[in-house]
Amino acid sequence: MDFIGSHILSIDQFERADIDHIFSVARMMEPYAHRHQVTKVLDGAILGNMFFEPSTRTRVSFGCAFNLLGGEVRETTGFENSALAKGESLYDTARVLSGYSDVIAMRHPASGSVAEFASASRVPVINGGDGANEHPTQALLDLYTIEKELKSSGRSLDGLRIGMIGDLKHGRTVHSLAKLLCCYKNINLQLVSPDALQMPGELVELLSSTGHQVTISDNLASSIAHVDIVYSTRIQEERFVSQQEADLYRGKFRLNQSVYTKHCEPNTVIMHPLPRDSRAEANELDSDLNENPNLAIFRQTDNGVVLRMALFALVLDVVNLVDKSAKPVNWYTGSRFQ
Repeated sequence: MDFIGSHILSIDQFERADIDHIFSVARMMEPYAHRHQVTKVLDGAILGNMFFEPSTRTRVSFGCAFNLLGGEVRETTGFENSALAKGESLYDTARVLSGYSDVIAMRHPASGSVAEFASASRVPVINGGDGANEHPTQALLDLYTIEKELKSSGRSLDGLRIGMIGDLKHGRTVHSLAKLLCCYKNINLQLVSPDALQMPGELVELLSSTGHQVTISDNLASSIAHVDIVYSTRIQEERFVSQQEADLYRGKFRLNQSVYTKHCEPNTVIMHPLPRDSRAEANELDSDLNENPNLAIFRQTDNGVVLRMALFALVLDVVNLVDKSAKPVNWYTGSRFQ
């Protein structure tokens, strides 16, 4: 695809060559994200960070990525704090905010809302999550993480064995990741969820039609026994009609060090899009996994910055200018990324 000036709304936009290109640019961004070099290639540019649904990691990651490229960030957080609460249409909001920004990152609780907003925007829009629909940048950073984790042990994305666990019905991260995996070969997917929270049928059909092996199960132990990646998700309680309905499924698939040691291969990588629900009644990833070297959840969040830096550089057409504006960093001597 031609990234310059484009919206990033769905995984459907990408072919494998596009993903390879994004990942190549992301690798180029790592010295800047790791504070080894500094660039001001987007000096004077403004990101409109429009999050009409609660977010911590995604919102701050987008802002951090833009700042690390030298740009400035203006934010709106919460539906109730915006003109949308006064009845303003997405069309009007898009026309106004795109006049204040050079690029917009947006999250909204309604499926399809970011695409509707983008249709009226005068600048590129990047989807930060629209309801239970998609979360394309999360899927890209997840796959970037998977590629890095597998490469360290001599494995590759083709032939990947992955178990997706939890709320696969409402989890937009697994929806986008499933679509992304269709660009690769010979994937073995274990889809583990309660019957009522299974992956949407159209996505299962898409995976199968691509030639991937898909197994649907509600048995955690057998499903994680022979996979490269365990990708756990929380119960998306905000997508349910009531808290009582969501509570029926919380805590169904808990992974702790004991379960991991008993059922997983020794080098199985543990991932989660976060936040992980650490409350006793849920606790899908136990804190006793924190010292497990295969727990990659915080490497995921680090990778989110370089991936989003790459997307900003691509849509604003500054990839070839980044290194030209680079300077060494003399003030940072920490070991945060080691």
